[in-house]
Order: sequence, then structure tokens, then C-alpha cells
Amino acid sequence: MELPPSIFVSHTAIKSMAQLLGTKPVLSTVLPVFIRGKYHPTSISVDSSSPYSPPKPLQIFTPSEHGIYPVILFFHGFYLYNYFYTDLLRHISSHGFIIVAPQLFNIMPPSGPDEVESAAKVADWLPSGLPSVLPGNVEANLVKLALVGHSRGGKTAFTLALGLANTNQNFSVLVGIDPVAGNSFCQINPKILTYIPCSFNISIPVTVIGTGLGPESKGCMPMPPCAPKGVNHEEFFNECKPPCAHFVATNYGHMDVLDDDPSGLVGRFSDCMCVNGKGPRDPMRRCVGGIIVAFLNNYFEGEKVDFMTIANEPYVSPVKLDQVKFNIEGCD
Repeated sequence: MELPPSIFVSHTAIKSMAQLLGTKPVLSTVLPVFIRGKYHPTSISVDSSSPYSPPKPLQIFTPSEHGIYPVILFFHGFYLYNYFYTDLLRHISSHGFIIVAPQLFNIMPPSGPDEVESAAKVADWLPSGLPSVLPGNVEANLVKLALVGHSRGGKTAFTLALGLANTNQNFSVLVGIDPVAGNSFCQINPKILTYIPCSFNISIPVTVIGTGLGPESKGCMPMPPCAPKGVNHEEFFNECKPPCAHFVATNYGHMDVLDDDPSGLVGRFSDCMCVNGKGPRDPMRRCVGGIIVAFLNNYFEGEKVDFMTIANEPYVSPVKLDQVKFNIEGCD
């Protein structure tokens, strides 16, 4: 059942009172970013053979209401489909964002450099192509353009932000959802991790969202971890310059941001190849979507309350968050 919208109250005051009474804080409200927003998203599929000729097929989620909205360029994970993220992307779009999610492969995933080049071409298509496919009452604000990606798509987003692909587009903020740069033995090209703290030459704000179960192997004859240590969210955050934030959903796995029961053979494979959380995925999707919405609102609109509340009081999240780090000052 969907929760009704609620008004934000001082969670700091609730926490302080609970500490005085020796009890755990009990929240009477839910942060608005963790529930469905006030807008009603519609989904638009644009094939690469259409008259508007995007470089890759696109799934677009946009509010149906009249307005001017920031844009999110979202990249799917390795061997996954953009429509596996429908619930997550609808949640984010309902808070007033246009999301452009390209499908970066047809049958077999491309090489790392080819994938990044395709992503860059989609970014450059946005100024001329996106207005042509949006509803007439909706306008894209490309001055506010976010890069977001999951798994290998997170690495692709970081690669674009690092300027390692040929694109004329300027990006405003960056989010990596359990980003992965390779496997336990090597990075995929282009190799971006240096293992030097604060080494990323990225000047825009960054948030990294990781999973506690991503580094674990699955099965009696273990499959490789989906997000191995050394190439996962921890190293991505370590190499970010401030301002940057890091959240880890302790009890959830690498694929738990996807829809329930993704369709087809690839969908079934995605459900069995990684260690998953024991609970339903909906709280995880609302957690990740809420963090992204709060982060974007913070830097796009100056609405700091929700993001700072999640960073400083992570118990407000729908799922358990550990290892929350928030760096705004500098690197040692």
C-alpha cells in the first residue's frame, strides 16, 4: 500500500527526545523523498530507427504535468535492460525529473570503451533530440543534468564525468548505484580507478550508494561476487573529491534495485547470479530513489533538509544504512 504524502518534522528533535527517554527514535512521519512524489510519470519508448534518431534505443520517464524539469541520464548495469529499473525510475521521476535511460547493447554487451562512447553520443543527442520526443507541455532543463548509473553503468557515468569520452555535454552532479569497475582480477577498460584517495578529477558533487551484500559470493560452488571489493562502491567513494557522500544499504544486494521478477532469461539470471537481501525490494528501491531525489534537490534547488537528514540521521531510511560518510571539507 502506498503511503500518503507527509510533512517533514524535526527528526533531530525526535531523536533527542528518544535519547533522553532511553528508547529508540520512533518517527511519526516519512521523509517525502521516500514515497511517491506529486507528479504522474509517463513512459516513452524511442527506437534508434525513429525519425528522431537517438544513437541507442531509449526509455524515457517524464512527469505528465506542465513544467520545466531537470534531466537524469541513467545507465543500466552489465547485461541488464533499461526496463528492469522501471519502478526505481518512476519513483524518481514522480518527484519532478525527466529520466533518459538508453539501452546500450542489443544482444551482447559491448566493450567498455564502446559502451562509454555510446553513452557520450546519447548525451550529445539530448539538446536536439529530447525536446522532439517529450510531451508538448514538458520542457527539459539541460543546465541541470545528472549522471546516474548502476553497476557497470555506474562506472560508465563516472567515466563520462571524468571527461574520458568525447562529449560536448556539461554534467551537474553524479550518482553511482553500487558502481563496479571490473572483477576481482582486473578492471575493464577504460581503467579509471587509481587506488589513490581523492584522485578522481571530478569537480561536480558526487553521491555513491553501495550494498552490503554486493561483495559476497553466492552458491555452494560460489559465483564471483557481483560487486567485488577493490572495484566497488568503497573504492569509488575513496577516490572522490568533496563534496561527496557515501551510503551503504547493509542488508541488500547488488540487484535489489531492479524490479521484482525481471522478465525473460536475462531477468531470471539477474535474480540468481548475486546475493540478494531477504526482504522485499520495494524498500530498497525507495531508499535509493529517495537518496537520489534528496541529493539532486540539494544541489539543484538548494533544498538541503532531506539530504542532510539522511546523511546525519540514516535511521530515517526505509532500509538500514551503515557506513554513511559525508565529505564536504577536503582530502587529507
